[in-house]
Amino acid sequence: MTKIGKKAKTDDLYRAILQLKTEQDCYDFFQDLCTVSELRAMEQRFQVAALLHDGQVYHEILRRTGASSATVSRVSRSLNYGSGGYERILNRIRTAESAVPKGEGT
Repeated sequence: MTKIGKKAKTDDLYRAILQLKTEQDCYDFFQDLCTVSELRAMEQRFQVAALLHDGQVYHEILRRTGASSATVSRVSRSLNYGSGGYERILNRIRTAESAVPKGEGT
């Protein structure tokens, strides 16, 4: 999988993302940064990654997300052969969710 090289040009964006403190910060920043189509595509890819990570099968993911088979395949390749970003974040989310006492996370 092709990876983006680390350059000063890209560092500014990633440093900016690290400054986001709240969910509202994220909504506001990404709505300013991206088009609605770009946001929906990223949201869909992340949803596909979460379902693949949870062991869902392709046809169920296609049905639940409306993603194309090409998108599911691409995300699967990223999960299996990428830099580990999806896996790291999905594991952090699962760990955080399991730390919330039952009844408080809903």
